[in-house]
Amino acid sequence: MESQALKRADGGKMRALVVDDEESITQLVAMALRYEGWDVDTASTGEEALQKIRSFEPDVAVFDIMLPDFDGMQLLTRVRSDGRMFPVLFLTALDSVEDRVNGLTAGGDDYVVKPFSLEELIARLRGLVRRSQMALAQQPDPVLRVGDLTLNEDSYEVARAGESITVTNTEFELLRYLMRNPNRVLSKAQILDRVWAYDFNGKSTVVELYISYLRKKIDAGREPMVHTVRGAGYMLKPAG
Repeated sequence: MESQALKRADGGKMRALVVDDEESITQLVAMALRYEGWDVDTASTGEEALQKIRSFEPDVAVFDIMLPDFDGMQLLTRVRSDGRMFPVLFLTALDSVEDRVNGLTAGGDDYVVKPFSLEELIARLRGLVRRSQMALAQQPDPVLRVGDLTLNEDSYEVARAGESITVTNTEFELLRYLMRNPNRVLSKAQILDRVWAYDFNGKSTVVELYISYLRKKIDAGREPMVHTVRGAGYMLKPAG
């Protein structure tokens, strides 16, 4: 674990909410995060988590999928409907490919399976927070433009031909990286290093998965902008 603590934009401690109905897990993760210098709160149900989110205003959250009242994916849906866009990592005993895809499709930004490495979990949360901070950083011109596609780095708004497109935090980071490098082929390794900040256990298939998500949102019913360059990687270029 790194000794230098991440800070909020106002200089305060990073805030993490850990939601799990197993007290041993919430206390273990909370203790590790506090050691990192973070401010941590916990919840054991979805309803309690919603209350804590409104009062605690976390910068990042860990959601168990199997909660006693409603599952973590439903919890995330409610959080997003409230307009709260902090990154969320799913922590669960479910380990099938379908479960992983469902968790990420639901808008989660990462997915860790129990039993887990505590150091890896903390590293992933640090990565999520860093990406979130970068996305919120003020830029001289916060709007990136490639053809009729726009991305506002301040407001997290994405649109194509004036039509708003909703994306998750990870999709936003992937799209931003592509838009900052238009007409340039980016390899899976480059994308993993820039968007995920670690090698995702070497599973480059996560890049393919998120590229497919972006295509469904950016290119659906339109002339494609996201292109696969066989054997080399991916490229974003203006339509036409």
